[in-house]
Amino acid sequence: MQIEDEDRLYVHAEVPAGTRWRYVLGADDAERCLKATSAKYAFCGHVHLPALYGVAPLGRTATFRPTDGVAVALTARRRWFAVLGSVGQPRDGNPAAAYSMFDTARRELTCHRVPYDIDATAEKIRRAGLPEGLARRLFAGR
Repeated sequence: MQIEDEDRLYVHAEVPAGTRWRYVLGADDAERCLKATSAKYAFCGHVHLPALYGVAPLGRTATFRPTDGVAVALTARRRWFAVLGSVGQPRDGNPAAAYSMFDTARRELTCHRVPYDIDATAEKIRRAGLPEGLARRLFAGR
């Protein structure tokens, strides 16, 4: 449920990475997660809503909403929790697939959005017998 690599921690949803998969929806949630790890950088995807939280040495947490294609320097003074978005079922009103790249040398995070064939994906959801609402929400990114 989690992978550690040097000063980075990758989890599906929250830290500690259990099977409850709670949503990290704000600064308080991000702080709770960072208190549960010694990692300098923690990354998750489950939330479907891209966000970046930086915790300063004195404990104040800043919330950032990433801009597509713009690198954000993850300064050494803070610890960081990044919610990377999702390839499907986004929750921020943008139906494009979301992914992020972390440059470990520069310590920069860049979030990206790319279009995908939503019609084909919605049809696969329908053919699988899943609820129609799951197919419809793809088009609105909600």
